[in-house]
Amino acid sequence: MIKSNNNGNQKGKNIMVQQIVLPIKDSNVLKMVQDTLLDSFRAGRRNYTIFQVGKATLLRVSDVMTLKKSDIYNPDGSVKNTAFIHDKKTGKANTLYLKPVQQDLLQYHDWLVQQNINSDWLFPSTAHPDRHITEKQFYKIMARVGDLLGINYLGTHTMRKTGAYRVYTQSNYNIGLVMHLLNHSSEAMTLTYLGLDQASRETMLDQIDFG
Repeated sequence: MIKSNNNGNQKGKNIMVQQIVLPIKDSNVLKMVQDTLLDSFRAGRRNYTIFQVGKATLLRVSDVMTLKKSDIYNPDGSVKNTAFIHDKKTGKANTLYLKPVQQDLLQYHDWLVQQNINSDWLFPSTAHPDRHITEKQFYKIMARVGDLLGINYLGTHTMRKTGAYRVYTQSNYNIGLVMHLLNHSSEAMTLTYLGLDQASRETMLDQIDFG
């Protein structure tokens, strides 16, 4: 929506754009996004690990940012098999299965030690380690990745949507499982969240042998 002043002058106008964030469906594009997160920023290892954790746990970005190191790591630096948190938005208890990102988290732990970053937060600000990185900061990171790669549908929800989409397509389209993982209340809500438009559904149906 563009809101301009009464005389039609576009100078000083307020532009409010509702960005559409979609899952990354193409594995090659996903690899490019991951590589860009890792290689194009001073804190690339942190940015990459945020994305990997969000994608594998299907957490909302607000919950990813507020994870504590003690949620994820044992005192000896090894990665816990599962983590137990409460979703900020819903207040519901949530169990995170960490094995799919265990290697990423071990590499990230080594990076934190090498960088001499001491913080209770799992994903601290490098400038202010006593604070966690904010959603706004991560939005800017994802927007920068989108600019570098010429992709206009990246945002802070990309990691969660991409993880959900991959679970959906690799679980024989088990929408009930994805709905449960996302803490959604209906399958329709989950289908919309996944960005499954009519064309996507028809493509999937084309691959089914109805006999």
